[in-house]
This record gives sequence, C-alpha cells and structure tokens, in this order.
Amino acid sequence: MFGSIGFQELIIIFAIALLIFGPKKLPEVGKSIGKALREFRRTSDEIKEKIEEEIQAEDFKEIKQDLEQTIDFADTPTGSKDNPYDIPASSPEPSPSPPEDTPQDRKPHEEG
Repeated sequence: MFGSIGFQELIIIFAIALLIFGPKKLPEVGKSIGKALREFRRTSDEIKEKIEEEIQAEDFKEIKQDLEQTIDFADTPTGSKDNPYDIPASSPEPSPSPPEDTPQDRKPHEEG
C-alpha cells in the first residue's frame, strides 16, 4: 500500500501524529499532506515528460545528422577520394546488339 512501510509502522506514525497535532487538527494535516503529495507527483511527472521529450529531440537530431551525412555522401561525385569503396567512373560497356538477321533479310532456300 505505502511501499516498504508495513501496517505496524503506519500505526506508530498515526499515533505520533495524533499526539503531536491532536484529534481536531489531524484531518487538516492529512489534507495538506495529500495535496502536497499530489503536487509533488504532478511536478515530478511533468519533469519526467520534459526529460523524455529532450531525449527524443536529441535522438531526432542524431537521426537528422545521419541522414544529412548520407545525403551529402550520396551527392559527392563518383571517384571522389572521400569514399575508399567508390568505383571509378568509366563508360559502361555497350551491351551486345541482337543480330540484324530478321525474316525479311533472309533469302529463301533453294530447292534442289
């Protein structure tokens, strides 16, 4: 219920609070402690959300930098000394053309 505080510890805390504040002030003290805990929890949740947003923003910045580097790398001319794996630019070998032998160009076989 209250984390690692057991039932016996709660009774002792309640008894001490009853002796210190008295039975008339105890409900007011409980309300103010409850409000303070709610405010603390709300504030800590907001801080946690801000930290998570900053972490995500930092991740997005890293991804953006990686993309920009990739785009810059892709825009470099081929044969550049920046890329040791780059294949030097050369004219591609022409593909072999199909033979010009079409049915119209063929001569009929002589019958013999």
